[in-house]
Amino acid sequence: MYVEQGGEGADLLVMLHGMGATAAVWSPMCAQASERWRGRWLAVDLPGHGESPRQDCYAIGQHAASVARALVPHVESEGRVVVIGHSLGGVIALALATGWFGVTPHRAFGAGIKVAWSDDELQRMGTLARQPVKSFATQAEASDRYLKVSGLAGIASAESPVAMRGIAQDAAGWRLAMDPRAFGVGMPPTAELMRLARCPAHLGRGADDAMVTLEQLRAIDPRAQDLGPHGHNVMVEAPAQVWDWIGSQSE
Repeated sequence: MYVEQGGEGADLLVMLHGMGATAAVWSPMCAQASERWRGRWLAVDLPGHGESPRQDCYAIGQHAASVARALVPHVESEGRVVVIGHSLGGVIALALATGWFGVTPHRAFGAGIKVAWSDDELQRMGTLARQPVKSFATQAEASDRYLKVSGLAGIASAESPVAMRGIAQDAAGWRLAMDPRAFGVGMPPTAELMRLARCPAHLGRGADDAMVTLEQLRAIDPRAQDLGPHGHNVMVEAPAQVWDWIGSQSE
């Protein structure tokens, strides 16, 4: 799997992006890591996203198993592993927190996880998963589509490095770097994973996140955090706020 990494030390912070995005969404946090994190950091392109290979199944367990295999070579026995995930990545962080996949974090964080799903929303995701790869005539069109799919429209520009990592070019033209089948992840079992976690697990969301309410999160995690007046991609909009959240829970 494709990873971006930096830092020094025994402790490891693992960052997992959301549906349709890439590890590049963590670049604002990575830029502050030398001041905010004593250890190494690792940002992963999830299976079927960015530069990581596609796989036959995108169920949460398959995601977690793939991520765990990628992490094992980077884990040091004397260090702590802290995992933070956004949206889909947050669910995967909680799956890792169960200890079922060979890497048990010392602490897990999930930001902006959508926990209430309607039948129509699940059917729409299934429809998207069955659609063929769509080609675009220009790089600008592909970038614009990527920003919408990843929830970064209005936050990142179509020419930004974050947008460029989410698209690719082939013989048919420009396309998203994401495998459409990844939309077939199904309804995440967030509440069940929280109950099964073998390490402290924390949920949070930006106050302007239209995907999930604080009340919904607190029905699962009574101490779920309001991360300030920010939207769904809070780690892009307010990386310092997310660092503060990690620091407040990781002592």
